[in-house]
Amino acid sequence: MVSRQLSLPFVRTRRKRRSAPARAGVPHRARAAHCRRYPVHITFRRARCLPSLREQSLFLSLRRALSRTTRSWFRMVHFSVQTDHVHLIVEALDKASLSRGMTGLLVRLARAFNRALARRGRVWSGRFHSRALGTPREVRNALVYVLMNHRKHATPRDPLAAQCLDACSSARWLEGWVRPPSLGPPLDADDIPVMPPETWLAQIGWKRLGLIGCDEAPS
Repeated sequence: MVSRQLSLPFVRTRRKRRSAPARAGVPHRARAAHCRRYPVHITFRRARCLPSLREQSLFLSLRRALSRTTRSWFRMVHFSVQTDHVHLIVEALDKASLSRGMTGLLVRLARAFNRALARRGRVWSGRFHSRALGTPREVRNALVYVLMNHRKHATPRDPLAAQCLDACSSARWLEGWVRPPSLGPPLDADDIPVMPPETWLAQIGWKRLGLIGCDEAPS
């Protein structure tokens, strides 16, 4: 007898591809148009496993780099340097000026950071986040958030939490305190990292809601 071999159908199964892990940070989408009347709140983060940006030698290097940032079409109004991220309030003529100004600023800060540590490599993680401030209330809230940001990240026993003037911010140059805090030693004009605002919102508008007190903190 001749045995016949049965042919079995071959079923090809498809394996499900694992979805790529979600990337943290700002998505790569086209940024909205920018109106020169509106200040902009900027946030960008330091890459992981790097020293704190608030270390004295590092911060002084970053502050010197900030002092070389302002252009006729891009102005640094206020800043706050935290352990692993930086907050800015800037003014720019248009979308292109904002993008160009931030690109130059991030490169300048990265070079200052690497030069201070005698290292090479990436310093910032992902893109910067930007939010236009279109009302006096938004500008005032952003000023409190930026200049008092050290209170948000301080531990309950941290003496920084009780201080009004954060040495790693532009709080000393704010013209809008209820009671101006005591200032540190004066800086040369070329080393001042910020410029007075030119937009109505950042110069006058937010003050109509009340000056900032030393007891305020980010909500």
